[in-house]
Parts: sequence; structure tokens; C-alpha cells
Amino acid sequence: MPQTALLALENGMTFRGMAFGDIYAESTGEVVFNTALTGYQEIMTDPSYKGQIMTFTYPHIGNYGINNSDMESDKIQCEGAIVREYSKHYSNFRAHTSLGEWMKEYGKIGIEGIDTRKLVRVLRSVGVLRGIISAQGTEQELIEHAKAVPPMEGLDLTGLVSTEAPYEWNADANEPFVPKGDMSGRRFRVAALDYGIKRNILRRLAAYNCDVTVFPGRTSAQEILASNPDGIFLSNGPGDPAATTYAFETIRTLAEKKPIFGICLGHQLIGLSFGANTYKLKFGHRGANHPVKNLDTNAIEISSQNHGFAVDAESLPSVLEPTHINLNDNTLSGLRHKELPIFSVQYHPEASPGPHDSDYLFRDFVHLMERHS
Repeated sequence: MPQTALLALENGMTFRGMAFGDIYAESTGEVVFNTALTGYQEIMTDPSYKGQIMTFTYPHIGNYGINNSDMESDKIQCEGAIVREYSKHYSNFRAHTSLGEWMKEYGKIGIEGIDTRKLVRVLRSVGVLRGIISAQGTEQELIEHAKAVPPMEGLDLTGLVSTEAPYEWNADANEPFVPKGDMSGRRFRVAALDYGIKRNILRRLAAYNCDVTVFPGRTSAQEILASNPDGIFLSNGPGDPAATTYAFETIRTLAEKKPIFGICLGHQLIGLSFGANTYKLKFGHRGANHPVKNLDTNAIEISSQNHGFAVDAESLPSVLEPTHINLNDNTLSGLRHKELPIFSVQYHPEASPGPHDSDYLFRDFVHLMERHS
């Protein structure tokens, strides 16, 4: 029998629908939305979504199932899923199970049959809200539970998603559906600090002739430098960047020694490490069609984005300069150091899901390592 479930928000609003996945689980977290038309598996396994319940704006989710290749980490990272219509029947030669069965395997609940357009309008109007999905409890009990969910501000969640030990990335570098880079010749050693890294970042680095060693986010600069890398990569990750204070001194030390490329949380941590400020966006940028302007070339890139915080462009110290701007709201989307070989972007050039307009940034990182090797 179908099981009724409730989505309750901290502001007292509730949405009643039907549970799917693990219907006996409860999901709590910050309720956000993503506007991508495809890629629900990649989105749900992105470690940057730890602590968040994902609302999919595309109305039909699950119709192409789940496969073994499109995982961005080793498990579901978002806390739950909110959809207009869940499809338990799927058709895809790559798929091995349904979205609902996959969520049940990882103990995650979803809710379907609610008005996701209304929910997204609320989140756009008042900002993201803490919430809970559950098939148990009264409406008032669940609202009170939602109010008790910790706010994202001040939370360092990187320890929940970072690797526990260093490892060499050597898996599926030649996997189908992954475009090849255009590099040849010398190979470069990259030390990647894992604050919640996506696998497609590692695939893209490997495609550009990089041998990558992934280190836990809390690894010291001395240990990283002892591996003698040609460059440092700072990954994406969840939570409030200003709360990830352990990273600042490490980044400043590494910055004096090696070229650095940062994505998303890595970008924010570079800004904070050199004296800029970050702030929480009203409802964040999450989707696969966000326009970004490259200030060097004036080219427009359609980008994949997933973040709830941003670096304050007005707070940039004199040693940092903007390189990219989000054309939806003019927030800072990229920066570089004026003296040191350091650059970063707020969005996801590795896509997965999303367009490949920004893939050139991996090539730029390789060129930076060539010049400073």
C-alpha cells in the first residue's frame, strides 16, 4: 500500500504526498532546489549536498533508473528527495535498479506528489528553509522537528564526507561517456584536498594527464608537500566555508609553494584564506544552466552550479581579483591571485551533470603547473 508522507518546514508550512525509497526513514536538513533537467543520480551523490534535502524542479524523476557509472561518491549524500512525480519504472540500458530501490538501500526517504512549483516559489521568496520528510508523527510534531534542525550557517560538514586516508585515483579514468582532455606529453602530480570531492573532477584531472593523490581535508601542508606534487587542487564540499577554519593556514602555506586550483568550497576557502569574506545566498545556485561571464575573454559559459554561499566581491583584498561573474545576479564566480599561481571558480567545470563549456579550466591548471614546475 502507498504510504502517506509529510514535508514540514520551519515556517509552519506543510506539504502532504506519498513516500518512496525507505518509507520508514526520516529526512532532516536544509530544503534546497536544483533546476537541472537530468542528472538526479549525480546530484544525489554529490557530497556538497550533505545536510540538504533536494527538491527537483523537473517534474518527472526516476525514469532512467540508476547505474553504477554515474556515482559522484560512494553513496547518496543528500538527506532526502522531493519530486512532483516519481517513476518506479525505468528504461535505460545502463541502469541496474530503480531510484526508489536505490534510496531504500541507503536508508533515504523521498516524497512525491507535492506541488514542487509552489515549494520552489516559497524558497525563492523567503530563502531556503530547514525541513523534514517523514511518514510518522503529527503535523505539529514535524514542524517542531524542522525548527530544531541546525542552520547551515556555522556548520563545518567536510569531516562527514572527506576520505579518511590518502589514496591514488586510478579508477575509470578511461571510462566511456567521459570526454578526453587535449593534453599530451608530460604527466603532472596533483595533490587533491578532499573536502567532499566529486569523482568527475578526478576523471577530468586524469583526462588531462594528471596523476592524482587524494588527501583528507585536514591533512597538513607539510604532509602534502612531502609528496612533492606539481600542483594542489582544492575540492568542493558541504557546509559553511567560514566554519572550515582548519583549512586557512594550510592553504596559505601551500600557496607559497605550489600552483593551486580551487572549485566551489575550494574557491571560497581561497578567498577566506587571503582575507575575503563569504556570505549565505538567499536560495543558492543549484542547476546546470547558469550563465557565467569570463572577464578576460568576455565569453559566456553555461555552467553547472551547486552552492549556498558566495565570496563577497566587495571584500576581495588587493592581492585577489575577479575573473568570472554570475550573470543571473552578478555574484562572484571566479578569482585569481595577482602574484601567486592561484585561481578558482565558484561553479563546477567538471559538470556531471551539466555542460562542458568550462572544461578548459582543467587545461589552464595544467598550463599553470607547466609554467611553475
